[in-house]
Amino acid sequence: MTSKDTVSYSGIMSGCVQNGHAEKALLIFRQMQLSGFEPDLATMMALLPACSHLAALQHGACCHGYSVIRGFTSESSICNAIIDMYSKCGKIHISRKVFDRMHKRDVVSWNTMIIGYGIHGECTEALSLFHESQVSGLKPDDVTFVAVLSACSHSGLVKEGKYWFNAMNQEFSITPRMAHYICMVDLLARAGNLDEAYIFIQRMPFEPDVRVWSALLAACRTHRNIEMGEEVSKRIQKLGPESTGNFVLMSNIYSSVGRWDDAAQIRTIQQHQGYKKSPGCSWVKVSGVIHGFIGGDQSHPQSASINKKLQELLVQMKRLGYSADSNFVLHDVEEEEKEQILLYHSEKIAIAFGLLNISPSKPILVTKNLRICVDCHSAIKFMALITNREIIVRDASRFHHFKNGICNCGDFW
Repeated sequence: MTSKDTVSYSGIMSGCVQNGHAEKALLIFRQMQLSGFEPDLATMMALLPACSHLAALQHGACCHGYSVIRGFTSESSICNAIIDMYSKCGKIHISRKVFDRMHKRDVVSWNTMIIGYGIHGECTEALSLFHESQVSGLKPDDVTFVAVLSACSHSGLVKEGKYWFNAMNQEFSITPRMAHYICMVDLLARAGNLDEAYIFIQRMPFEPDVRVWSALLAACRTHRNIEMGEEVSKRIQKLGPESTGNFVLMSNIYSSVGRWDDAAQIRTIQQHQGYKKSPGCSWVKVSGVIHGFIGGDQSHPQSASINKKLQELLVQMKRLGYSADSNFVLHDVEEEEKEQILLYHSEKIAIAFGLLNISPSKPILVTKNLRICVDCHSAIKFMALITNREIIVRDASRFHHFKNGICNCGDFW
C-alpha cells in the first residue's frame, strides 16, 4: 500500500492474530506507532487478543491503561477483551476486578469471565458466576453452556456437568451442538468413565466428528486403555485425522506400555500421510523480552547456566522423593537416558531460565503450546517447593498454579 492509515494497520493486525501470528501483530503495531498513527478502539480490539495469545501481560496492561485514558472502556467489547487478556495472562483476579467495574455487561462479558474461571481450575467460582448471571436476569446462550461444561470438565465435576447439559434443552430451550458434546465426552472420559463416554458418543443425534473422538482418545492415553484407544483411532482414521495430534496420542499409548514396534508403525503412517509432529515449545517473558524454548534446546545464550540449574534441581527433587515418570519418554532407551530426556522438556527449561532471571518476589509464568505431561507436572510441584516460588504454567488446555509443592488443579487436568 502506498498510503496506510489506522484502519489498514488494525485490519492486518487482526488478521495476523486470527491466523496464529500474534507476535507479528505486535511488530506491526510497533510499525504503526513509529509511523505516527494514533491507535483507536479497533486497534486495541486487534492488539489485546495478540497479548492474550502470547501471555504478554506488560503489553496488555499498557493497552488497558491506554483504553482507560481514551475512554474506550465505556464500550463492553473492549472490556470483554481486557477481561480475556488478563485471564490468559494468569491474572484472573484482575479480570474479575474489570468485570465488576463494568458499566454495562453483555452475555459475552459473563461468558468470558466464566471461561476464565474454568481454565484457571476455579469451577466453584465459574458456577457461582453463572448462577449470578441468572439472578441478574441475563438469558444464557449456547456459548454460556460451553463455558459451564468446560469448567466442569477442568475440575472433574461430572454430576454438575450432566445436570447442566440436560438443563440446556429442558430449561433454556437451547439445542446442544457439537461443541457441547465435545465438552461432555471430555468431562466423562477425563474422569475415567470411558465406557460411558463411548456410549454417549454412539447416542449423539448427529454424526460425531474427529474432535469428539479425539477427546476420548486423549483420555484413553491418560487411563491407558489400549483396546478402546485402538478402536477410537480406527474411527478417526476413517474420518480423516485432521492433524498430527491423534497420531501422537496413539503412538504415546503404545509407548506407555512398551509396544515400541506399534508406536513406530503409527509414526511411519503419520509421516507417510504428511503430518508433522509439533515440537513442544514453551516461552517465558523476562524484562519485556519473550524467550522461547523447545524440548532439548541448547541454542539459548544462557544454556550452560540453564543446564546447571536443571541438574541442581534434579538432585534436590530426588532427595524429596521425585522419580522421573519414564512412561512419557516415547523412545526405547535406558532409564537414565529417559530421565535426562524428561529433564529437558521445554517447560522445565523455561522455568530454569525464569529462576535465573526473574526476581524471587515475582511469579514465573510459562506458556506452552501443548498439554503439560504428568512428569513435568510432578517435577514442577517439586521445583515450586524447593525454590519457594510461585510458578504458573499455561498449557494448551488450562492454567496450572504451582505453589508450596501443590497445584491448584488437584492433579486433575
